[in-house]
Amino acid sequence: MALSGGAADRGSHSMDKSITLPPDEIFRNLENAKRFAIDIVAKVRSFDHSAKETDGDPLYEISVQEEITARLHFIKFENAYIETCLDFIKDHLVNTETKVIKATVDKEDEMTCLIKGCNFVLKNIPHEAFVYAKHADSEFRFQNTHPDIFPYLLINIGSGVSIVKVEAEDKFERIGGSSIGGGTFWGLGALLTKTKRFDELLQLASKGQHTNVDMLVKDIYGGAYGSLGLTGDLIASSFGKSATTDKEFSKEDMAKSLLHMISNDIGQLACLYAKLHNLTRVYFGGFFIRGHPVTMHTITYSINFFTKGEVQALFLRHEGYLGAIGAFLKGAEEDNPNQYSWEENYAGSSGLMSASPELNPVQRARSGTFDMLEMDRLDRQLVNLPLLQDPTSYIPDTVDLTEDALAREYWLYCFEDALDGVVKRAIASQKDQPEAVERAEKFRQKYRHKVQTLRHQPFAYGSLTVRSLLDTREHCLNEFNFPDPYSKIKQKENDMALKYYLKFGFEQAKQQLQERPWLVDAYNQWIERLKLSSVLTGNSGPALNDVTNSELQILTERIAAMDPVIHAALKEDRLALVQNGSSSPCLDLSRLDKVLATVVRERGTDLVIIEGMGRAIHTNYYAMLSCESLKLAVIKNSWLAERLGGKIFSVVFKYEVPSKAQGQH
Repeated sequence: MALSGGAADRGSHSMDKSITLPPDEIFRNLENAKRFAIDIVAKVRSFDHSAKETDGDPLYEISVQEEITARLHFIKFENAYIETCLDFIKDHLVNTETKVIKATVDKEDEMTCLIKGCNFVLKNIPHEAFVYAKHADSEFRFQNTHPDIFPYLLINIGSGVSIVKVEAEDKFERIGGSSIGGGTFWGLGALLTKTKRFDELLQLASKGQHTNVDMLVKDIYGGAYGSLGLTGDLIASSFGKSATTDKEFSKEDMAKSLLHMISNDIGQLACLYAKLHNLTRVYFGGFFIRGHPVTMHTITYSINFFTKGEVQALFLRHEGYLGAIGAFLKGAEEDNPNQYSWEENYAGSSGLMSASPELNPVQRARSGTFDMLEMDRLDRQLVNLPLLQDPTSYIPDTVDLTEDALAREYWLYCFEDALDGVVKRAIASQKDQPEAVERAEKFRQKYRHKVQTLRHQPFAYGSLTVRSLLDTREHCLNEFNFPDPYSKIKQKENDMALKYYLKFGFEQAKQQLQERPWLVDAYNQWIERLKLSSVLTGNSGPALNDVTNSELQILTERIAAMDPVIHAALKEDRLALVQNGSSSPCLDLSRLDKVLATVVRERGTDLVIIEGMGRAIHTNYYAMLSCESLKLAVIKNSWLAERLGGKIFSVVFKYEVPSKAQGQH
């Protein structure tokens, strides 16, 4: 069931009778939810250009102002808990002075909402789709966001099964289906086991052994049927042994056999329709899936068997929210939500859970927990960098910590160990606000909980990377109104840098670096290539001590007043300043400001310089571009330097020229 509440903060709400959470543990601005939520972001206040600076006066000021930001909140709940849902609305969504809620309910087509929701998450949430591999080192293998999500096949498994071919944003067709679906599993399961609750039935299946009930190929032929390509462990007849064996079967075994039977049937149907319509992307959703490992494994096995590995079964991290998201989008069409890009807010979203005992020893009970999704609307559309050699294969992150256990443990420890310093810096950035200490402590608790969750469930928000750890920290800081903890530090350091700009040159700076040859050294080739007409891009929002685009505008104007070369470049439009759309220390080249992409095309950009450890080492170190690229960084982490074969403060100067013949660097 989906519930839409408020004018813009709409969602589906999930709760259990045994759980009571205070509003600030669910999502922000709950009691006064209107069309927009209020957040705090960093703004740069410019200066009087005609004023003469005096010694000791700052060259620019940074102030923090409030800005209206659109945010979507979704909470899932089961229909069985409708009473608790109504209590939740009464306690948290209604102002204390409000006595009556007037509501208008517009009936929307369920399938239309489902498809709209599916399109939305596939376009806006990286690592939304995943392949489930039960016996692999990493259970969950997340897919990169594809530049074009169409066409695809959606297998929606509710009470029955609907098979939908989706060709465009508003073009889809139900091409098939089956009456044998989740309702069949639930109904027959209840008759066989006397278990009435769906989750309990899945728990029984997870403990069962289907071979005690199912007749296998080897039970008939004594082994494999090689000439037909049938292995001995293949199910020849679901529940086949129950007719010939005179004994009682356990509830667990019967539930497991039933789950296999339903999943195999659905998998075969999906394969037939995928082949018939020549589709290779097949997504599974609906309440039958529920992120349950046994269900995903049986469907994956079925798809692999019937297509011989040509088609992968893809699942969605947020499949339970699709209808609610689609209903919101239908209700907000007047605002054209598709003109914006959106991003998942890790601070306000629940993670993907697993019942695998080695990964999550706590027994999973989805109906007894809050499942939440929070999405922030960005002020700009994000698109691929046009210079990516192959956008479909681009992976921004250098190391996937989900698969690299040693690196994962190091970075989780590193971020947890740095937490005290971040808290102190956050408080120092808002010394004039007495409640800053309390908010900083809430940030500490929230982020520590996130890190501890990722230690046990590294797949919770997709592939775990240094970038996602940094982004999660930024989201948590913003949740407690610390949008730019480095604001005063940046102001002080930039003020000092501007004062000494003409006194400290490039050659002096180079003398402070590691002696050549560097860890990665293409300096000589670069000098031969050097010629400049450039676009300088900075972050749209604050992250660590990185200079934002709005700060960059002021700094560049100040430098231009001192440096005739920079002044001429600006005046002749040979130097353009454009924001990149990011608010992260790292950089995802598949999610850049659309204006920046347009400028890159119009200017015929033939060289990309990526600078900094976050942008050039943690991300994009292996990024393949269709033009020349220069990746620059000083490695300020000893563990990372050693892993790359260097020492602390090693220099990376990686100049790459793509091969014209092969399109390779």
